[in-house]
Amino acid sequence: MRRLAVLAVLTLVGCAQAVQPAGLAPTDPFDLVIEGGRVVDGTGSAWFLGDVAVRGERIVRVAPAGVLRGAPARGRVDARGMVVAPGFIDIQSHSRAAFLSGDARVISKVTQGVTTEIMGEGTTNAPANALTLGEPDEDGTGGGSDLARSFIGEGGFDRWLRAMESRGASANLGSFVGGGTIRVYGKGQAMGPANPAELDSMRKAMRWAMEDGAFGIATALIYPPGNFASTEELIEVSRAMAPYGGLYITHMRSEADQVLEAIDEAIRIGREAGVPVEIYHLKAAGQRNWHKAPAMIARIDAARAAGLDVQANMYPYAAAGTGLSACLPPWAS
Repeated sequence: MRRLAVLAVLTLVGCAQAVQPAGLAPTDPFDLVIEGGRVVDGTGSAWFLGDVAVRGERIVRVAPAGVLRGAPARGRVDARGMVVAPGFIDIQSHSRAAFLSGDARVISKVTQGVTTEIMGEGTTNAPANALTLGEPDEDGTGGGSDLARSFIGEGGFDRWLRAMESRGASANLGSFVGGGTIRVYGKGQAMGPANPAELDSMRKAMRWAMEDGAFGIATALIYPPGNFASTEELIEVSRAMAPYGGLYITHMRSEADQVLEAIDEAIRIGREAGVPVEIYHLKAAGQRNWHKAPAMIARIDAARAAGLDVQANMYPYAAAGTGLSACLPPWAS
């Protein structure tokens, strides 16, 4: 099958006529008409051949292909053979290094149609304290830098988001708070259960992050220090975000031999903490586990039928890549 090019549009309304921007008459020329593409409108409906008209920063009309052929426009794009779609949302972005200290234009993402990046799996730069600043980070800021220290304490998560935005990020961005970051904030890299004081520190950092705009907490339970956290600890931290409407999103503790048990853990955290659950890149890794796929789906369906808001996402390719630490047992990490 021939691969179709994708033309991303920031917001695509699935209707034939939209409201005109203020100050513009309906007869004014369009700024741009995108003609003849396969329109995927984001509603879940089947694609259709269509035309899309833009004025200013708004899509003002979506019509069947050919309807806008004669419409006056300052610019036109022949989208035949292309897909015209809303901008893609990367819900598991790892672009914080680029946003904070690299090329914030994230050209490799934008040129693929990604217009929103949601970060946070496992690790974020904030909230910070002496324990988190003692750890090396992939973004190059370093624990001793003035920038890294600016993310300390209350308001630190907001300052981190603003620091990334201030460097001219070309994509929309947002973030969960990293579950590993919350763990290190309270207990450092030490193994073992958190004591009451450490757990209080984790809860406080969780509340601060939510007040600063985090979507919830994102855990990565095959990597240290996330894999040191017990289910009970994750429930307590998640309860701290429940009043803010936070979401528990997780790279589960296993995607292979213990994948069913890992799904049970994620569902338990959501149920006992009173928060919705999203499972990152659901899979049954290893051929010996492929037969578990129906049982995995059945567990999620059963939780949903019981009233829990739980969902999962997948990537559409047969590959994976990660660091060596994921291959080591917790005691060796």
